Amino acid sequence: MKKSELKSFLDFKAEQYNTPEFIATDPVQIPHQFSKQEDIEIAGFLTATIAWGNRKSILNNANRLMDLLERSPHDFVINHSENDLKKMANFVHRTFNGLDLEYFIKALQNIYLKHSGIENIFIKYAEADNLQPAIHQFKKIFFELPHLSRTEKHVSDPLKNSAAKRINMYLRWMVRKDNCGVDFGLWNALKPSQLSCPLDVHSGNVARKLNLLKRKQNDAKALQELDAALRKLDPKDPVKYDFALFGLGVFEKY
Repeated sequence: MKKSELKSFLDFKAEQYNTPEFIATDPVQIPHQFSKQEDIEIAGFLTATIAWGNRKSILNNANRLMDLLERSPHDFVINHSENDLKKMANFVHRTFNGLDLEYFIKALQNIYLKHSGIENIFIKYAEADNLQPAIHQFKKIFFELPHLSRTEKHVSDPLKNSAAKRINMYLRWMVRKDNCGVDFGLWNALKPSQLSCPLDVHSGNVARKLNLLKRKQNDAKALQELDAALRKLDPKDPVKYDFALFGLGVFEKY
């Protein structure tokens, strides 16, 4: 497929899947339950954190998480007491458990009270065309409170060669303005051109079949290669092609 044909094909597929109907099948539906920016940010971050495995299980557990936060994520994070955290003990999604959740709530409180929120950290450490180093800095700040070492695995670090799929998906939700009602576009100081594609098994396999990606592992080096290819197709909004790659892989078994 020529480059012009590939671009036309992927533009068509991105438009096909980047629609409000996409929300009903995707974890992005959880932050869409809220209207306040901080609620969307926190609901989105926690949902993205557990967004691996069976999609039905992800959605069920993310909704349970929102119930535990009394459907007011920001207020709960800021104002919770130690007693409030006791009810988190029985939460589990795969390897993410109640102890991890307790720390995440404390870390988010620290970020909003001491660092002016999640968005502010990414603005502070963003590079002109790249947010991967900012993810590394975010992780350092996130774990600056005393914590169990096991909990660190639930926030990926691109500088340790992780593709950081879930946090890149979260950044897509927060930064990208799609005018279709899927991605929120709340963080105006950052640009869609700085985003990286959430690389997973499905998007990676499709990208290889389309010769957008040669590297076999889905790691930070593969993400860099895929980003370069997608930015040639659309420098301003490269991660719109996440919808195309994901849709082709999951819904069309391409």
